[in-house]
Amino acid sequence: MILNGSGVNAKGRRQRTLLDLVARSPIGSQEELVELLREAGFEVTQATVSRDMAELGLVKVPRGDRHVYATPESAATGNLYDSRLRRLLEDIPVRIGRSGLSLVLLATPGSAGAIAQAIDQSSLQDQVGTLAGDNTLLVLFETEAALERWLVRFGSYQPAGASGLPPVLPYTLTEAPR
Repeated sequence: MILNGSGVNAKGRRQRTLLDLVARSPIGSQEELVELLREAGFEVTQATVSRDMAELGLVKVPRGDRHVYATPESAATGNLYDSRLRRLLEDIPVRIGRSGLSLVLLATPGSAGAIAQAIDQSSLQDQVGTLAGDNTLLVLFETEAALERWLVRFGSYQPAGASGLPPVLPYTLTEAPR
């Protein structure tokens, strides 16, 4: 069988689009990919998407409370969403306070929701959940050990000396500077 140039180019464009979709969004099923590719203008079936995924080596990896597709490279390096969290923390200074098994993250106005979503999608898995307001984010834990592990990992996402603040400022809320 001889493929014409347009068939090869269409396949390449479709596969590049598929990779872009997987990198940008947590996609958990081939049906989701079929729908997103159709919205992007590709006439595809589930079988076509399945073949493309096999050729590209996409794998399912745990992210939060579900499994999503990722490239082998992003799965091997931790989490494709970790880089998003790192970028956010480079741009937004975050102070951390503690009360029992909860952490309170204080950031710039309007940024808590984006940080919470980035945490939820990242490879940080020790938290029970996050709750975001405008500039305040709560991160909840079941155990002291989980909280401590999370703090160490979260600190590795923050750039040293970002905006003049140390990477992580752990303190109890009763000891917080006023």
